[in-house]
Amino acid sequence: MESRSRLTRYAWLSVFTAVAIIILKAVAYWLTGSIGFLSDALESGANIIAAIFTLVALIVAARPPDQEHAYGHAKIEYFSTGIEGGLIFVAALVIALQAGQRLLNPQPLEQVGFGVAVSAVAAVGNFVVARVLLRAGRQHRSTALTADAHHLLTDVWTSLGVIVGVVLVSLTGRLWLDPVIGLVVALQILWTALKLIHVAVDGLMDAGLPEAEIAQVHEILERYAADGVTFHALRTRQAGAQRFISVHIQVPGQWSVQQGHELLEQIEYEMRQALAPATVFTHLEPAEDPASWQDATLYRTD
Repeated sequence: MESRSRLTRYAWLSVFTAVAIIILKAVAYWLTGSIGFLSDALESGANIIAAIFTLVALIVAARPPDQEHAYGHAKIEYFSTGIEGGLIFVAALVIALQAGQRLLNPQPLEQVGFGVAVSAVAAVGNFVVARVLLRAGRQHRSTALTADAHHLLTDVWTSLGVIVGVVLVSLTGRLWLDPVIGLVVALQILWTALKLIHVAVDGLMDAGLPEAEIAQVHEILERYAADGVTFHALRTRQAGAQRFISVHIQVPGQWSVQQGHELLEQIEYEMRQALAPATVFTHLEPAEDPASWQDATLYRTD
């Protein structure tokens, strides 16, 4: 698997693309005077800042564990995602304000054809880069890259919406359509912002692995049921790309320490292979001892 330290090249791609796209969209606004194009350009401004935060987060997340961060630095990706969501939220409010003002004071659009062409080029560029980032984010389980990709995809659809709005204004002469499209864009961006913030909060609150991945853990553990092996106290969490799995394994009391140790090594190996990158903690217990079944809760006072 490609070294995670090399994921920063995708973040650099996002930064350069964001700069080029905002220039194109600013030109589209300058040519047409459309509040829709202005709202699109403002949202792309947030893309630049978000891409920079993504780059910094990936650089820090790639650092190896140290004395102060024994579990690594991957959680910083959630800070990046949360900041990106916050930036998009602010952009949505600015767009809504601008659209509201234009709705009260409609203005005619100019050079619509050139503006639409420039914005269409920007949308295509965003779509191509977003697909690259999304594929890399999913392959390497990078929360920051995936969030950045979804942000860019949202930018694509809002750009298309703005283009449709501008074309409708040009064809119908109804100037109110432009700020109304701007408000719709603001709502769409706001929804994206709330979803990203939700992902960030879940990660910082140590949310467990997705149901599909937990099912994989159960499948691995249940393979050994025929040998009298059971388990409980299964706990999972994730920090960026890194998965953490903790489980207590009960085996027949007559097993030797060596036999139990070999079982745990095999189980840990299978989990790491299935959910890489993953850190697995196992605890061996004799199935016949009642005390082995009294530690299922996370917090104990005795």
